[in-house]
Amino acid sequence: MAGQDEPGSLERYLGNTIKELRQQHGLTIAEVADRADISRGMLSKIENAQTATSLETLSRLAHALGVSLATLFRHYDVPGGGAQLVKDGEGMEVVRRGTKRGHTYHLLSYDQGPTKQFEPFLITIDHESEVFPTFEHPGTEFIYMLEGKMEYRHGQNTYELEPGDSLTFRGEVPHGPEKLIGCPIKFISILMYPSQTNTNAD
Repeated sequence: MAGQDEPGSLERYLGNTIKELRQQHGLTIAEVADRADISRGMLSKIENAQTATSLETLSRLAHALGVSLATLFRHYDVPGGGAQLVKDGEGMEVVRRGTKRGHTYHLLSYDQGPTKQFEPFLITIDHESEVFPTFEHPGTEFIYMLEGKMEYRHGQNTYELEPGDSLTFRGEVPHGPEKLIGCPIKFISILMYPSQTNTNAD
């Protein structure tokens, strides 16, 4: 989207917005122009960013399109964002300490810069005979069970986890799967690291 400081950017934004709304409603230029009581030529110029227009005219156009005046401006000068989309099955498979046959980690977000703030993993275990080491790391870990059933140890305590259950704990206390009750097991594990700490997951 054009930035606010670029010449004509508001006119281009409004023109595109009005045209998109008109087309979404299946209306012609003539129909909207008649409803807004402006000429068809003026509406065409507005949609093509060939002219500036008054708030009064914009208000009439918004009414003709069945939206509020504020709706016409709601996406103007909004930050571009930069979300990272990882499609189903496209998470980066990584090797961590304790990763063995039937025990896979898929990292669901990466390229976070030199200082990691968090790491979300999709962990799948499909062999009941697996034996796991314990893990320790800075920060906090959050687990959400998606499939299967297991006992998970954190320090001296064990917790039975089933689909829909969640567990949050301090990462520096030894932890890890204790007993696999129903395989395959699948869960989300999110490691949240302390601020300004550059560390690696186990």
